[in-house]
Amino acid sequence: MILVISTCKYKLHELEFVRPIEDILRENKKSYFIKHYKMLNKGDIDKADKIIICGTSLQDFWYMGHIADFSWIAKVNKPILGICSGMQIIGIVYNGAVKKKTEIGFYKEKFNKNFLNIKDGTELEVYHLHNNYIDFSKLNDFEICSKSDGIPQAVKHKNNKIFGVLFHPEVRNREIILSFVG
Repeated sequence: MILVISTCKYKLHELEFVRPIEDILRENKKSYFIKHYKMLNKGDIDKADKIIICGTSLQDFWYMGHIADFSWIAKVNKPILGICSGMQIIGIVYNGAVKKKTEIGFYKEKFNKNFLNIKDGTELEVYHLHNNYIDFSKLNDFEICSKSDGIPQAVKHKNNKIFGVLFHPEVRNREIILSFVG
């Protein structure tokens, strides 16, 4: 069972950031359930085999004031995929600093390490939509798998099955989500 977590302050924003993940899972006959992080409880995390933390809109930073609600990330032993704000949340939980940089649109990203069935050296066109990022180069627990203009775009934890992408694979790179959910 896959737990899909919304980080959206406004329910309407879930149509853009959560619904596409739901569509991918449903179309591929994956069992899932969706929870907003403010409604999440220990039973939800226990029930999940894998967890996807979805992104949110460009001006929605509400989750930044609620990082304590995500402290379970560092303690849980389950695969986690953080998308955009989800990746930022993972970085903050591991004591990463938030940096400002707006990127909107399609970009080419080259992977310098294997990442969720993407081979080292692969270049993908991805969709960026963010105002912030985390400098994962300062976090010893993580490997940077793709980086452009000094900004980590894909990371993985060295010891746990925790992955993050700053771009939005639900827009253009569904295979990343499908690789994660198996």
